[in-house]
Amino acid sequence: MNSRYDPEADALFVRFSERTIIGSQEVAPGIILDFDDQNRIVALEVLNAREKMAAGAIPIAGLDPLSPQGEG
Repeated sequence: MNSRYDPEADALFVRFSERTIIGSQEVAPGIILDFDDQNRIVALEVLNAREKMAAGAIPIAGLDPLSPQGEG
């Protein structure tokens, strides 16, 4: 599993496996699940991540919830 946060896009991407992504579904506003050919979840994308994450609820490298720009 690996994750990355893009502060310019304010997007969090969490990849659970290296299987090939063949489809995606937005399951809630700004929450996207990526699936493989057997309909297994491969990754999770969170758009507008800063808005969706409660301050300090989930620590993410590069995302400082107290900073409006995500910079410590």
